[in-house]
Amino acid sequence: MRTFVHGAAVWDVACPRRPSRVAGVTMAGFRVRDLDELRMVPHPAVTVLLEFGAGSPVLGSAAGRQQRGCLVAGPGLGSGGALRARGQNVECVQVRLSPVIAGAVLGASPADLDGAVVPLGDLWGREAARIRERLSDVSSWQERFALIDALLARRYEEGPPVDPEVAWAWHRIVGSRGLARVDGLAAEVGWSRKRLWSRFRSQLGLPPKRAVRLVRFDHAAHRLVAGDGAARVAADAGYADQSHLHRDVMAFTGATPATVAAEPFLAVDDIAWPGRGTLANEPARK
Repeated sequence: MRTFVHGAAVWDVACPRRPSRVAGVTMAGFRVRDLDELRMVPHPAVTVLLEFGAGSPVLGSAAGRQQRGCLVAGPGLGSGGALRARGQNVECVQVRLSPVIAGAVLGASPADLDGAVVPLGDLWGREAARIRERLSDVSSWQERFALIDALLARRYEEGPPVDPEVAWAWHRIVGSRGLARVDGLAAEVGWSRKRLWSRFRSQLGLPPKRAVRLVRFDHAAHRLVAGDGAARVAADAGYADQSHLHRDVMAFTGATPATVAAEPFLAVDDIAWPGRGTLANEPARK
């Protein structure tokens, strides 16, 4: 376990010793003693939050809605800076699921989430409560990761796969860091544009153009956190200019690039999810 300090918040971060048996799954464990108004920065994955400790994280929206417990949200969680997290003595495992495998694991398409945060029990029923109890009963992070991984692997094997063409298009977008030409994706898989757009949206939860923007933003945001200047990030990440980068960052986070560069939710990624290229690696099942 490693420690990350940002302001008054002290994060203890645990990582699995072994990769998940399901490609496209990444996990990290967090113990945060004082989590105060953390901006949830959008990420190109389905996010599952499994909390189990005595404390409880609270996710609050701009509309004033507050949610506790085990939660799940589609790709782009927190777009527009509309979602904040807080809590005391928080203990949880955060799971990131590639949209390509998320439908099988969740038992519902990411499109059904419609950009909202929903209780995991709405999708998993009593299984959500059972996994929380089991996580509370074990004392080590590695045991917790193993429990979750076994559950995810079983659900993945039982769930339906996405179309191979849809999976390929997603891999192409992620592998290019959001630089893939959207108009060419349909031609490359041999589908009509209308068919690809419809299947992509219904199976992954967002249209291809939105996926390209989200993946490109994620790459740019982490470059900013790493200390690269906005002008260079804009040029390397495929933005028309620095103003274009500024508008995109504002649209996704509600904050300027300079503010986002200091966000702990992004800065902790190199500790919690070292080598964040795993979203591109999951195979399409036949």
